[in-house]
Amino acid sequence: MATAERVLDTRVATTRSCAEQTNDTLDEIAVGDSFVLIADHDPVGLQYMLAAERPGVANWELLDDGPPYWRVRIRKGQLKTAR
Repeated sequence: MATAERVLDTRVATTRSCAEQTNDTLDEIAVGDSFVLIADHDPVGLQYMLAAERPGVANWELLDDGPPYWRVRIRKGQLKTAR
């Protein structure tokens, strides 16, 4: 039986930013695993930040292109290192 995909709903009030929660979730999952991010704003800035700071780690699949909410499947890949 397949396990349910993890969901990170950043619409829920918390003291941590969407970026902090996403980075923590990426750190917690194994390479090849994924989670669904739900946000009340377009997370494209987060996509750019992850691409710049952690190249290759977050593979992005847009599921719902809001409003009122955006859903993105983020699959963990390997960090690309400079040669």
